[in-house]
Amino acid sequence: MQDNIARLRAEIEAYDVTTPEQLDQFRIAFTGRKGQLADLFDQLKTVPQDQRRAVGQELNQLKQQAVAKFEQRQQELEAATANAPADPTFDYTLPTVPNALGTRHPLSLVREEIVRILARIGFNVAEGPEIEDDWHNFTALNFPENHPARDMQDTFFVRRTPGEQEWVLRTHTSPVQVRVMQTQKPPIRSIMPGRVYRNEAISARAHMMFHQVEALFVDENVSFADLKQTVYHFVQELFGDDMEVRFRPSFFPFTEPSAEIDITCLICKGKGCNICKHTGWVEIGGCGMVDPAVLEQSGIDPERYSGYAWGMGIERITMLKYQIKDLRLFTENDLRFLRQFEGVQ
Repeated sequence: MQDNIARLRAEIEAYDVTTPEQLDQFRIAFTGRKGQLADLFDQLKTVPQDQRRAVGQELNQLKQQAVAKFEQRQQELEAATANAPADPTFDYTLPTVPNALGTRHPLSLVREEIVRILARIGFNVAEGPEIEDDWHNFTALNFPENHPARDMQDTFFVRRTPGEQEWVLRTHTSPVQVRVMQTQKPPIRSIMPGRVYRNEAISARAHMMFHQVEALFVDENVSFADLKQTVYHFVQELFGDDMEVRFRPSFFPFTEPSAEIDITCLICKGKGCNICKHTGWVEIGGCGMVDPAVLEQSGIDPERYSGYAWGMGIERITMLKYQIKDLRLFTENDLRFLRQFEGVQ
């Protein structure tokens, strides 16, 4: 044991440490948990009892010597690095590496553009919960109990217990209209953008989660002519002055009369193509006069007030505006797709 200690002391004293690599090798060889000093401490138990104390003291002194040399060389190397001259081969006049910024999602771009257009003519933004009770999502909007939209094939039910209130992931943003009419007195002029959910198979044209925006105007003497002029203004602001609009009769439980809104096909400019099924028109949403029963359910006197409501899918508008043919691109987070919108305002 004494010979081993003497040999190791000589190695420690002679070991040359002039670089960070050599310093690390010194630590591994001598002071580390698996170094030679650790091996000698393990062998201490084999030393006779009467010699163990003296040998242990020598080992401790040797360890202190090794640690002191390590710390001294470490300080010297750190000081030398701090005082080292700048690298003459590096050109400090070069510009910094650019910090790449993210870009706005196309759905966010279109949503904000829709809000800006309608805000300029007096509409404010209203929001509501995405988990809704049955009354706000269906009953208050004039959906009869046997309406297909209440079936499991269309709706995600959060809780459906017989005899208790049903809770669903909202299937449209219309419940926000009900909440606004319950808490505000006419005149009401609000838009309701937000996510909605329907139990549908995901494909290039459909998704189980998408975004809608709806507009509501309630006041005295509101007519269908007011609705049409608002839609005309909105479409031309969003797509351009040459965009034409048409209304087709339709049915929605919460509006009467109701209509579908079509605009000139952006692909063929009204000439007819596969996208518009050779009609020259594409549908963007639905509209109508608020049913008096919906006004009454929300606490508004239908004898004094009337109103219109209209809405559309933001994905549909975005696909038309930017010529996107697959709905799934919006949720796949493919950077190649998203980077196409860098710089779009």
